[in-house]
Amino acid sequence: MSQAVNDVARAASRVIAEVERAIVGKRPLLAQILAATLAGGHVLLEDYPGLAKTLIAKSFATALGLEFRRIQFTPDLLPGDITGSYVYDRAQGRFELRKGPIFANIILADEINRASPKTQSALLEAMQEHQVTLEGETMALPEPFMVIATQNPIEYEGTFQLPEAQLDRFLMKLAVGYPTVDEEQEILRRRRERRADEQPIGQVTGRDELLALRDAIEEVYVDADIERYIVLLADATRRDRRVAVGASPRGSLALLKLARVQAALEGRDYVIPDDVKAFVKPALIHRLILTPDFWMQRRAADDVVADTLRSVAVPAVERGR
Repeated sequence: MSQAVNDVARAASRVIAEVERAIVGKRPLLAQILAATLAGGHVLLEDYPGLAKTLIAKSFATALGLEFRRIQFTPDLLPGDITGSYVYDRAQGRFELRKGPIFANIILADEINRASPKTQSALLEAMQEHQVTLEGETMALPEPFMVIATQNPIEYEGTFQLPEAQLDRFLMKLAVGYPTVDEEQEILRRRRERRADEQPIGQVTGRDELLALRDAIEEVYVDADIERYIVLLADATRRDRRVAVGASPRGSLALLKLARVQAALEGRDYVIPDDVKAFVKPALIHRLILTPDFWMQRRAADDVVADTLRSVAVPAVERGR
């Protein structure tokens, strides 16, 4: 067992434990978001207001020792409000760059579907290339760089649907979900006892350690049969009669990255089929474009994913290399 892979599991456990000081009863969700962070991807959170989406993003940034910025997307938001712009300095007699909030490690794009398509497109280059271009000059964004975007699934007035090209840039699409009755009472108890709204979160890791953990995940072994399994899962979505456009090769790559992270989080330096299965729905569901007969059905995409998992044979892979 690689020492570096062991380090991933230990560090992840410490980070999640720290974030859980502020977030009650959402360990599976927190593990998924941390997996996306370690895989170097972006996350789309689609759920109702008031479910601590902003708090989750901010808590992760603090625990990981990363710079956090929140961008509130509105219909009048301009691309320059995200990327920044050159402003003329009369005292110096020259134009100076004023960097926008995109120049941070973790960006919370709050209510991303409220901004116009032109403004949403300002994120495309940043999400894919980890850079922005201003006045012909290309500038690299800080590493690591991650976008956590939120959108409300029930509000359509004054919103713009995310284009497929942008949805495909998100490694995963997740839902927070309501807490149970006991969990919600625990939230109230903690607030009453600490006598303040904010729950202090401590720093567990730093930028350099996080980048080292990402490098360690590259050491996780993936058998050729596992790779074939991933490709067949993506291909099955393209062949489903309910699907107009199936998962792209970027979806297959997302499954590969997330499966390796999952293996490392469980202290293994090799991937098993269950590591892949754990992320099929969050990694692929937002990449599916259903046919007109099915796109209005609420659970049609869920059914496609479930049928895909059932229809593709699971490889018999030996443990280890």
